[in-house]
Amino acid sequence: VGEFLPQMAFLWIIVSIIIKVTYKGQLKAQAQAAQATEVAESEQLRRQVVEARMAAMQAQVEPHFLFNTLASIDHLIETDPKRASVMQKNLIALLRASMPTMREASSNGAARDLAREMAMVRPYLEILKVRMEERLQVRLEVPDGLLSAEFPPMMIQSLVENAIKHGLEPKPEGGEILIKAEIVHGKLNLVVADTGLGFGK
Repeated sequence: VGEFLPQMAFLWIIVSIIIKVTYKGQLKAQAQAAQATEVAESEQLRRQVVEARMAAMQAQVEPHFLFNTLASIDHLIETDPKRASVMQKNLIALLRASMPTMREASSNGAARDLAREMAMVRPYLEILKVRMEERLQVRLEVPDGLLSAEFPPMMIQSLVENAIKHGLEPKPEGGEILIKAEIVHGKLNLVVADTGLGFGK
């Protein structure tokens, strides 16, 4: 037994070192996993906040615009059937383009491409042009090459509605709204601008 004691002691030291290294590795892995879980939960919460904000924004935009448009169509049927037909066709085009996007945005918050957003904005603006007549001028500067770029759903339409509601509608002579997309420093830059009243104070 005495002959084997040094070997057993050496073996015990080696086993102890392996256990300690393994244990420290497990602790480190657990700490990394906990940190990764915390980051993932934080990102999930952040996405949920963004989704909630977008849902709230959609809830504010859609009913207001839809009811006003339906009221305008109802009025134009009696006074100007041709313009009523134009507005109705654009409303149908808008709803066809926007309904899938709204469902997808509320379900997973994923970004959509600029083409689908412009497919909603164009009929939206055409409806507003029928309503405001010559008081609204529209300028679109969105190159075809940028239409496949990812873009948050409903964002452009919300900005356009705010520009119309707070900038151009209160101005007696109306004005112009510009939607411009370009690449700036390797990133998509989209501008919604109007020649309306501005922000005031």
